[in-house]
Parts: sequence; structure tokens; C-alpha cells
Amino acid sequence: MSKEIFETLARYNQIANGKMNEVIAAISDDEWNREFNGFFKSTRALCSHVYIADVTWLKRFGGVKEFKTLKDGLFQSELSFKELLFPHKDEYLAKRPELDKLIISLIAELDEGDLGKNLKYADSHGTPHEHPFYGTLLQVLNHETHHRGMVSLYLELLGKDNDFSGVLAAF
Repeated sequence: MSKEIFETLARYNQIANGKMNEVIAAISDDEWNREFNGFFKSTRALCSHVYIADVTWLKRFGGVKEFKTLKDGLFQSELSFKELLFPHKDEYLAKRPELDKLIISLIAELDEGDLGKNLKYADSHGTPHEHPFYGTLLQVLNHETHHRGMVSLYLELLGKDNDFSGVLAAF
């Protein structure tokens, strides 16, 4: 699998997150926290989950090789999937672009040989896993897309027009 695919998907996620965050910036904190009947109860809960998942996965990627990107202070703290981050949307809106830049930076450090390696890691329950690194990287980038779809639905339920699905923007 080509590194270029991952660079493109990371750029797409950065662009799509930026467009999504423009809509989120226009909602109130009450709307940010409004509960819906989904697994993740609010836009805040969805965005918190994706943020924590991205940080957690990137830290795991240190098992493939030593990435300079992972020396960033963000990766020195421990986050739990039980946490609900960002009580105010402005906190999220400030931190998400930084994380997107770190994802792009980590992918820039890859070489084609890294993609063929296996990644050994323990999930949040401590269960050990081993998967091809390129597959776990695809998982992370696709996970964002999946949950942006859910955020899109919540924003529609709030009466907010949105469309941030175009991967062609990354080319």
C-alpha cells in the first residue's frame, strides 16, 4: 500500500474536520452538549471520542518505530475512553486542528517499509492484538470519516446545514 494514499486521507480528514468545525463553531454550547438518542449522546461526546481515539492510536503507532511527532506533549498524557472532554466547544475547536497537523506530521515520517510492518498493541481493555500497520492506519483515518457522518446527522437535527464529505478536496 502506498504512503501517498495515507497522506491523501490525512489531508482529507484535516479538510473535512475544518469544514465540520466551521459548522460546530456556529452552534451554542447548549447545542454542543444537546443529547440525542445515539450511542454517543451529543456532538461533544462524538468529537471527544474521536479525539481520544486518534491520540490513543497515534501513541500505539510508536510500536512501529520512534516517531518524532510522538514527542509532542499531547502524547505524554493519558486519556481514557471513559472521559468526556471539551465541555465548551471552543476547547475542541482549538485542539482538533493541532491534532490533525500531528497526524499529517506522523504520516510524513513514514517510509514505504513501515507500512508493511506489523503493529502489536493492547486495546483499552488490555487485550493484545497484532495487525498490519497499514491496516491500523486505515482504521484510524476511516474512523474519523465514520463519526463525522454521525456528527453530520446531529448537526442536521439541530437544523444546521452541513456537507464535509468530499475526499476530492484533498487532491
